[in-house]
Order: sequence, then structure tokens, then C-alpha cells
Amino acid sequence: MSRKKAAKGKAAASSPSAGSPTGKGTGKAARSSPGIVQMNGVVHPSRPSISNSSEFYDIAFKVMLVGDSGVGKTCLLVRFKDGAFLAGSFISTVGIDFRVMITLHSHSHSLQIWDTAGQERFRSVTHAYYRDANALLLLYDVTNKTSFDNIQAWLTEIHEYAQQDVVLMLLGNKADATHDRVVKREDGERLAKEFGVPFMETSARSGLNVELAFTAVAKELKHRSMKEPSEKFQLQEYVNKEMKSTGCCRS
Repeated sequence: MSRKKAAKGKAAASSPSAGSPTGKGTGKAARSSPGIVQMNGVVHPSRPSISNSSEFYDIAFKVMLVGDSGVGKTCLLVRFKDGAFLAGSFISTVGIDFRVMITLHSHSHSLQIWDTAGQERFRSVTHAYYRDANALLLLYDVTNKTSFDNIQAWLTEIHEYAQQDVVLMLLGNKADATHDRVVKREDGERLAKEFGVPFMETSARSGLNVELAFTAVAKELKHRSMKEPSEKFQLQEYVNKEMKSTGCCRS
């Protein structure tokens, strides 16, 4: 984690090649009617965008989204940041793309969220960024068995290149695609238990558990940064409690 005093946090403009909307960085969310599709293929949200901080911060946690190409990493991040879903087709992320910096509840802590390419040819670039990551969200697509089968290879790479104490969470994305599902929730839970990592299913389209995934990781990172934490925090316990209290559906 970075302890340098940074200037005003600004979200980098989204890469056109990734098909994401351009952020204005105004700190205010444009309000649109739910379900309206703009020409750029963005379905507008039912909640305001999470604004980017203009405050100074002491500690910046670096969070990376990793997984096969097409599992929905960019869509998940756009849903979290803007409350929107990227409808239609768009070009895959190339290499590494810095997407957004978000201030946590304490203005002294921020999340730097990085989107990554899943293609094999960009893997060496991704490896270089693992070393500085404080948290990794590892995604697979519940409608794509290959992306699930490749999770073990991703975990091997993470254990080889990432910090030993990196916060890691496994996400089964596109959980809204009921009719196209080929990976059962129980399979994801079993794999996560095997490797000792927290797990939940998400949907960038519906917003299922998207905010919870980032919030849970942020809470874990903030807890670890405390020299003398006031209470014990367990990531999976927090996730289970929050999903149970909301019927497993958080948007």
C-alpha cells in the first residue's frame, strides 16, 4: 500500500478500447431514468454513481480485477463505479487499465482499482502489477466452464507473483444468466473452500453483490492497516452476514 500523500484523487478516463463510458470527474452523478440505453451502450443506473474523492489521502490500497477475457471484469467495475451496465459488445481491455480511485468512509484511505486483460499475451504485463496489489478480485463466468476451469491456473500465478498476504476473493460473475449457467454455485463454493478464499456470486447486469464485493475487500484492507484494531474482522463471515441479511441479493 502507498503511504505517500497524494494530491486530489481523480479517476482516469476510461479506455475507449475497453468500451467503457468516459468519466467527467465532477463528483456528481448524472441522474437518468432506470433502464434507458444511451447510444454508447450504457444502461443507466437506478442509483447514483459513486463519486471520486477530491480529498487528500494517506493510504491508497491497490485492488486488481483478474480472470479470463470476457468474464465481465470491466462491466463489474463500471457497475460499481457508475451504477451502470455496459450493454452490447465492446473491445477487450488491453494490458492494464487504471479505472478509478474511490475514497473509503475514512478520507485517509482510498481504493485504486485496476482493470486487467485476461488474454494470455498480456499475462506478463499483469504479473508485473501483482507485486504491488493489496487485493485481487478473481473472476470467472458462470456461463463459461473454461473460465472456471482456469481458476486454478490463475491461483497458481497469484501465489507465484503476488504478495503473500494479498487479500483474495473469488467471484462467480454473470449470475443473472440463469438459463445459460453451466457452473453451479456449489462448484464455486467448493473450489473457494479448497483454496481457502472468500467467495460470492455477482452480476454486473443486475448489480447482485457488486457493491458488497468491493466494500468487503475495502473493510478487510482497512482492518489490516490498523495497528490496534478495535474488533476482529473476518472477510467471509462479513460477506455471509451481509448476504443473509439481504437474501443474497445486493445491488
